[in-house]
Amino acid sequence: MPDQIRQDVAAAATLIVVKVGTRVLTGPDGLLDTARIDSLCRQFDALLAAGRHVVLVSSGAVGAGMGRMGLKTRPQELAHLQAVAAIGQSCLIEAYERALRAHNRHVGQVLLVADDLQDRSRYLNIRNTLRALLDYGAIPIINENDTVSVEELRTSFGDNDRLAALVTTLLGGPLLVLLSDVDGLFDRHPSDSDAALVPTVSRIDGAIESLARDKASGLSKGGMASKIAAASIVTESGGHCIIASGRNDQVLEQIVAAEPVGTLFVGRENTMPAWKRWLGWSASARGKLLVDAGARHAIVSQGRSLLAAGITGLEGAFATGDVVSLAEADGREFAKGLVNYPVEELHRIVGLKTEQIAAVLGYCPYDEVIHRDNLAVICRDATG
Repeated sequence: MPDQIRQDVAAAATLIVVKVGTRVLTGPDGLLDTARIDSLCRQFDALLAAGRHVVLVSSGAVGAGMGRMGLKTRPQELAHLQAVAAIGQSCLIEAYERALRAHNRHVGQVLLVADDLQDRSRYLNIRNTLRALLDYGAIPIINENDTVSVEELRTSFGDNDRLAALVTTLLGGPLLVLLSDVDGLFDRHPSDSDAALVPTVSRIDGAIESLARDKASGLSKGGMASKIAAASIVTESGGHCIIASGRNDQVLEQIVAAEPVGTLFVGRENTMPAWKRWLGWSASARGKLLVDAGARHAIVSQGRSLLAAGITGLEGAFATGDVVSLAEADGREFAKGLVNYPVEELHRIVGLKTEQIAAVLGYCPYDEVIHRDNLAVICRDATG
């Protein structure tokens, strides 16, 4: 019998973001597995028929391009890698369009680069476009624009697991489903005969993160570590995440039926406001503020603002109103926010009590260095 948590998650999942990995979509020869795509699209149709919305984040462009071009190994030169992705992207969208057309469904292709979500205006435009596609009953198919996104320019999402998590926070989606070639998170390496599936994770901490066991792959940049990181983003923002096998032909139907499939990562009780979701995970930080343990506790556990007295050090160059990250002494980030002071002034008031600021600067425009309304906590577990 489905447990209550799964029933609640399934009932709330009116919008489901589904990410499909490369190893699910391609066979050993690198070609797209059209039977798998047909199976996924049949399930998408069933979800839409039940009144749910679906957004798809699909990997597989490079693998599809390699198969179409008859390549045996992944290109190493950037231009060739991007060319293969461009060829594969057309194969990928064509396969989804064909499969969904059989169900009288429409798709909308959306290619993104990281800057699209870092910029607040473009972020909102993307959100509005995706919502409009959903209003039309279409399935948005999202992928990183590999033909223009290059790591050298620092515009890469890193992997499609993270992209899927950012899309989920952008839309305020209640559920992210990461479909992989494994059944979920195991308590040890899945190849171990004694390995057991972890059915539910109520809190992502160091012990859960240590269960990730990545393997090198010629086709995929993902792995369990990136999936746990994606789950962390979604659950902290108030959504839920399930990691399950994409090779199960009924996996999505089983999830919405609250059946015990895959690993469920349970989100926080309160959904983070849309503004803070952008601030916490999509906005790019211009600097970093190191804070003491007392300030961290006040921000994370009590919802307080950041005062100058709690700051121990600064990094980067930033102006008033820029996004900065907050970190513990060891550099581990736990929050992001909009800073009220430029770096030059902040250097002069680090560690001071609020009533001392005017004497040093000649004025005190703000009591808080970052107000709690402009702070987003992204990690609640202290180091260790």
